[in-house]
Amino acid sequence: MELAKSFEPGDIERRWYDQWEQAGHFAPNMDETRPSFAIQLPPPNVTGTLHMGHAFNQTIMDGLTRFHRMKGDNTLWVPGTDHAGIATQIVVERQLAEQGISRHDLGRDAFIRKVWEWKDVSGGTITSQMRRVGCSVDWSNEYFTMDDTRAGIVTDVFVRLYRQGLIYRGKRLVNWDPKLGTAVSDLEVESVEEDGHMWHIRYPVVGSEASIVVATTRPETMLGDVAVAVNPGDERYAHLVGQMLELPLTGRRIPVIADDYVDAAFGTGLVKITPAHDFNDYQVGKRHGTQLINVMSLQATLLAKAQVFAFDGTAEGTIDLPAAYAGLSTADARKAIVADLDAQGFLVEVKPHKLMVPRGDRTGSVIEPMLTDQWFVAMSKVGDNDPTGKSIAQKAIDAVASGEVRFIPENWVNTYNQWMNNIQDWCISRQLWWGHQIPAWYDEDGRCYVAETEAEALQLSGGKPLRRDEDVLDTWFSSALVPFSTMGWPADTAALRAFVPSSVLVTGYEIIFFWVARMIMMTTHFLGKVPFRDVYIHGIVRDHEGKKMSKSEGNVIDPVDLIDGIALEPLVKKRTTGLRRPEKAPQIAKATEKLFPEGIPAYGTDALRFTMASYASLGRSVNFDFKRAEGYRNFCNKLWNATRFVMMNVEGQDCGQDESLPLSFSFVDRWIIGRLQQAEAEVTEALDSYRFDIAAQTIYEFIWNEYCDWYLELAKVQIQNGDAAQQRATRRTLVRVLETTLRLTHPLMPFITEELWQTVAPLANARHTDSIMIARWPVAQPEKIDAVANARMDAFKDMVNAIRNLRGEMNLGPAVKAPLLVEGPADYADFLPYARLLGRLSDAAMVDKLPEDDAPVAISGTARLMLKVEIDKDAECARLNKEIAKLEGEVAKLSGKLGNDAYVARAPAHLVERDKAQLAEFGAKLDKTRSQLARLQG
Repeated sequence: MELAKSFEPGDIERRWYDQWEQAGHFAPNMDETRPSFAIQLPPPNVTGTLHMGHAFNQTIMDGLTRFHRMKGDNTLWVPGTDHAGIATQIVVERQLAEQGISRHDLGRDAFIRKVWEWKDVSGGTITSQMRRVGCSVDWSNEYFTMDDTRAGIVTDVFVRLYRQGLIYRGKRLVNWDPKLGTAVSDLEVESVEEDGHMWHIRYPVVGSEASIVVATTRPETMLGDVAVAVNPGDERYAHLVGQMLELPLTGRRIPVIADDYVDAAFGTGLVKITPAHDFNDYQVGKRHGTQLINVMSLQATLLAKAQVFAFDGTAEGTIDLPAAYAGLSTADARKAIVADLDAQGFLVEVKPHKLMVPRGDRTGSVIEPMLTDQWFVAMSKVGDNDPTGKSIAQKAIDAVASGEVRFIPENWVNTYNQWMNNIQDWCISRQLWWGHQIPAWYDEDGRCYVAETEAEALQLSGGKPLRRDEDVLDTWFSSALVPFSTMGWPADTAALRAFVPSSVLVTGYEIIFFWVARMIMMTTHFLGKVPFRDVYIHGIVRDHEGKKMSKSEGNVIDPVDLIDGIALEPLVKKRTTGLRRPEKAPQIAKATEKLFPEGIPAYGTDALRFTMASYASLGRSVNFDFKRAEGYRNFCNKLWNATRFVMMNVEGQDCGQDESLPLSFSFVDRWIIGRLQQAEAEVTEALDSYRFDIAAQTIYEFIWNEYCDWYLELAKVQIQNGDAAQQRATRRTLVRVLETTLRLTHPLMPFITEELWQTVAPLANARHTDSIMIARWPVAQPEKIDAVANARMDAFKDMVNAIRNLRGEMNLGPAVKAPLLVEGPADYADFLPYARLLGRLSDAAMVDKLPEDDAPVAISGTARLMLKVEIDKDAECARLNKEIAKLEGEVAKLSGKLGNDAYVARAPAHLVERDKAQLAEFGAKLDKTRSQLARLQG
């Protein structure tokens, strides 16, 4: 097969991916005698498109998958997408709004059908993009978190947990998005620093002329105050604890309480306690047995009558609120309340104050702590008849503490434990229509029946008419089950036995609690074993300035644009469309034009993947630099051109496949073979320890620096000048090292390596499969590392570098060739044929002694090298003085080190011996260089 003159990735990528998929290479072999390796793909939202974070973690996951598949492991990478309740519902609602229709106009069933229609048409975008990135997932095992199989398992799990007493419905404080009209998770809340105020309000002490001043950033919620708290150690207010205060504007009286929550040094040291509208206040109120007074509607407007509840959710009546505030938004109510406080003499002062405002990441609306009826999973309670006697949370804590689940990097264990040890019950209900509808039904008296089907619920109710709960489950509930919901549970399947626990979970730190911890909780609870053994936490991919990539900032990069390239105009349009703040569009357009004046060039998938791998240091965030992608595109070209060179020199020739014919390996051949063994061991160790950056660096240095820049050049000499046995050995080494290197590189750069391997493998007698992706992973053979050859190659490299330095210092252009004389050991004669080529020499010869003239001389090991050209005597003296100063510095540094008795006594013996050897070497070089300078000056 003839290779094209240049590497054009587009056609190669599409052709090979289709062939791999059609051949069934992505499926596990299900060989029970082999180790199993499995990865669960963090299911991307069905609404989404691939972003750089996906490309980053999918490069890591695919690299691991291809690595283990080549090792012969029973390998499975499970793909899937998440129904993404809130995100998907918003997308479809926006589409309807453009037609002047709301979901309420359609009704629930019709709206759900619309969402399914949209999902079927547009939801496959991300899976097609995954194919472009080369993800070798088993598409036959693809799932959707709302497909029929997953829906049945979600219902099954919900009912089981309910019957174990671990799911309950209660009135609790939750994050509430008033625009969406639903509870949201912490992950969907962004804390944004904004300019605000601190209002200082006077609260009169009952039965006294005295008053206290309370500072607050939210005066509109004071209508729901149940107490004012002081720190128990604050002597200023100790006499007030237990006394009553008049709550301004309401006519109510509230107590002064003491609680450690209060920071005596912040504000006035007095905190109003509003448990129905603040999470911290909720905990204070619970500790002190106060009531909960809700003053706000679900639309974040003030009520005419506040609702009063006990902490167990029991309704305890209502309280009339000032009629003037009823129906006002929180912002308008704040203005009105502050004005009234001022008018009635309760407002003491107002100070500017920076505060963190919680906003919905999709709507931008202020998130309100809201007291609502929700479904919860009990985290710290032991389930009924649970033989382990442990709560769901404790099982997950123990799984990590025991080492059954390992975090990489290890420091993320602290984050996990901090969350788990302070865990609250999990709010699993959402007030949406798109999602898994909660399997609970109510009769006319409000009694609840949880069942897998309505028919079963009717049977439980004795045939009473029932109404189904309208809420749906939090998206994270169904995704928490994927370790076993994708493996045939509750049946005892071969997949469940082979792939649970899976080998590793690759994900970002921001969902350690939302997804990682919940998978551990659910799997340990239902299966009695962990969902995965390792959790590899990678950093965030940021833009070139270190800013987080976000649609709102217009700095998102589509990986497919890096693969295929994109012109400036469509790139600007992409970055300025759909901004939350459209007024930023001109600024973003200008920045894009500055950064990409000619658009983004096509880098190809392999260059993008290698870039991502090179960035994958443990836990570090990534500032994406396009220059690095450009460098790795050049690396692909280098590998392509190297293969073409090899093919031109070996195709149709004897490549040593006939083992009966003699082979004569030079020290150069033995060196590159040994270096390959070292590279194989280093890359294998790096991939085993998730150090993709080290694997990429090792591969890059071996291919570019050692195989291409050194061995290929030296092989030219051997092929041109060697006898038949030498030529045969060189060709054999060329193709076998290249073929092995392609296999070593395949997990990181799958497409170019497959294309080249198909050409090289037959010549290397290595094509025992139809694809490199199922070829054998290279296993290092340390016995092939030749210490003598390595030492000889080091000496030769030093010689070539010395010649090149001489040429540079003498300003000899590349076209100028000069003769070389070498005074030194006889074995340096082996270097001369190679030195002629790499040193651009007209000739090279060994001499007993260099002539006594002014020609420049360099020291290489124990040899002296002279380029026989006319020189500038002054310039050469300057060069030698510079070299002497450098050597004197090295000698002084090592002499000082070895003259330190403490160092010599405590340092490992091999380091001391190394320093002594280096001192002797530098000393010898210094003596020779001084002698050379003296001769020139004499």
